[in-house]
Amino acid sequence: MSTAKLRACTILAEFDQAQAELVGKAVVLTDGKAGTVDRLWLDEFHGLRISIVGHEGKWPVSTIKFAEHELYAGEPGTSHAFRRRSFH
Repeated sequence: MSTAKLRACTILAEFDQAQAELVGKAVVLTDGKAGTVDRLWLDEFHGLRISIVGHEGKWPVSTIKFAEHELYAGEPGTSHAFRRRSFH
């Protein structure tokens, strides 16, 4: 596989992973906007961007201050828990 093709496949795999981690999750942005991630875009100029249900526009994933985390087995009451998350 050529280097360019390998890089492209890596980018697409990471994009798919980011979609799986973010779409449908509750987030709070650094500007105070909050809601559920609706879609994820890969913008050649701005990188990964998200849209939030109920808010017009797209924001860089780097503006996510808190994101809903996955439920962990054996941790009752964590369904609304948030954790600090870095997506850089």
